[in-house]
Amino acid sequence: MSTLEIRDLQVSIDTEQGNKPILKGVDLTIKQGEIHAVMGPNGSGKSTLAYTIAGHPRYKVDGGSIKLDGQEVLDMTVDQRAKAGLFLAMQYPVEIPGVTVANFLRTAKTALDGEAPALRTWVKDLRQHMSDLKMDSSFAERNVNEGFSGGEKKRHEIMQLELLKPKFAILDETDSGLDVDALKIVSEGVNRAHDATGLGILMITHYTRILRYIKPDFVHVFVDGHVAEQGGPELADQLENEGYDRYVAASAAEAAAATAGAVAGA
Repeated sequence: MSTLEIRDLQVSIDTEQGNKPILKGVDLTIKQGEIHAVMGPNGSGKSTLAYTIAGHPRYKVDGGSIKLDGQEVLDMTVDQRAKAGLFLAMQYPVEIPGVTVANFLRTAKTALDGEAPALRTWVKDLRQHMSDLKMDSSFAERNVNEGFSGGEKKRHEIMQLELLKPKFAILDETDSGLDVDALKIVSEGVNRAHDATGLGILMITHYTRILRYIKPDFVHVFVDGHVAEQGGPELADQLENEGYDRYVAASAAEAAAATAGAVAGA
């Protein structure tokens, strides 16, 4: 069974005001087959975690490790991470003018597997997944995400997930911008991929509505760059009722106490 293990991860970015710490010691372990939901207020570091795992160059790792089956992910290039079995569904998928969906997907599959899939089987699989995601067959000949609605972009991300079959999928606010029907269709696609391959899922979200369709095994509350609390699915229900205020207040109190201690010791 594959395992994605994050230990004491510390990440910062460079801003006009200088270096800004974002992740401040994140510990998280995901086993293949498990579904983990990461929830928290805006600016808590959830997307930073996703992009750091994927290898985005903007984020500077100041400490800690990310290991996939014992191998240090931080030593891998972006394409090596994908080949090792990591997949990121982006919150804001980018347009790729001049590259059709069909060519993009087959090229990606070839790069991951080391050989091109049999054309007849590939076309059949592509059409089936498009049908499952309620995508018109004409999408295969459109340029990647060009002119797509928000819902169409998210369906395309999930089609990639189903076709590429990674070990672990990081879903960065896949539910954002989706209406009720699109949310259900996208969620069904995630569940199909999970059931078919047993992939592990790290699902980042602000809201509990997607958790009605994709049932998490674990819920983690992210506040100020670290995991403030973790538990089972019942924790999401608690957050729905109570919000994040008590976590934010506790984090602010800890930061104030740390600052006061530093000043006193100076």
